[in-house]
Amino acid sequence: MTIDILTEELLTSREGVAGVIALNRPKAIHALTLGMCESMSDSLAEWANDPAVKAVWIEHSEGRGFCSGGDINLLRRSALEDGGHSGRRFFFEEYRLNHQLFEYAKPVVAFMDGITMGGGVGISQPAHYRVATENTRFAMPETGIGLFPDVGGGWYLSRLDGRLGQFLALTGARLDGAECLWAGLATHYLNSEDLPEAKRRIAAGHEIGAVLTALAVTPPEPKIAAHAAQIRKHFAFDTLEQILASLDGDDSEWAARELATLHTKSPQACKVSLRQLATSLTFDTFAENMAMEYRIGSRVLVLPDFAEGVRAVIVDKDQAPKWNPAAPEGVIDAMLDAIFAPLSPEEEWRPI
Repeated sequence: MTIDILTEELLTSREGVAGVIALNRPKAIHALTLGMCESMSDSLAEWANDPAVKAVWIEHSEGRGFCSGGDINLLRRSALEDGGHSGRRFFFEEYRLNHQLFEYAKPVVAFMDGITMGGGVGISQPAHYRVATENTRFAMPETGIGLFPDVGGGWYLSRLDGRLGQFLALTGARLDGAECLWAGLATHYLNSEDLPEAKRRIAAGHEIGAVLTALAVTPPEPKIAAHAAQIRKHFAFDTLEQILASLDGDDSEWAARELATLHTKSPQACKVSLRQLATSLTFDTFAENMAMEYRIGSRVLVLPDFAEGVRAVIVDKDQAPKWNPAAPEGVIDAMLDAIFAPLSPEEEWRPI
């Protein structure tokens, strides 16, 4: 193994024929910073033109998570202190990395061994191979802090079967590795103890799909499958009010629990998410989706719900955000239209 870059936040190296990216912020569960995004992008660009590199894998160096998301503290400071300027720069570069991975010509493997949320979803879902384990905990929990499932979430979630994407986007529900495989968010399920062997074989030049298939094991039954029909029924609507009414009409414990969960989320963020997913389905390219998400992110970042959501969930941890507007009916179409409106030509997001 040769180390190419060694920083406090990111390790990049070569293992045989593979380029390796290891996230290295264990105390932050490997949350992405601007520097990490830029370094990953630079390494991917270099390896794309190196004939000795046949594949790339993304992993975490240590700890219980693959990647917990983006640098939320930076984003909140930006919202409160610089009018969102540094936050928009972070989104711009992070989304470029997401798009670069989506279009990458060489096979990419993401080892989702642990917490995989937010930004972690953004760097794992574009991968050709997405490996879940018994440690995987996948979620897009952004509506709980006044955001929306970005980093390509509009593209991936909208294209899941049975309205599962709408359910995940609104509730922030966590899926384990077996559920990720069932949903199509993972391509393979391996025991975590077998990951070193998978990496050894990939580095030695063996065909990746064959390696992962040979080491794959049968996962436990996906618990969420028992509620697939209810998810398909109650989340079939593109308005938040209809979804809430549908759940309210179901006297099951599951529906009551999901209804209570939705009442804790930002109404604005939920409505943004529903429009985001519906709009993404009209796009032909991932780049169009990312341009839309950058417009949304640029606006939502500086609206009251984001700073308040982060305060309640991460800073003060009182779990009692005061959303503005406080109720779904207060989030009118004109507000959503403004959030989704095009930016000026010089401000619009564009790929590398």
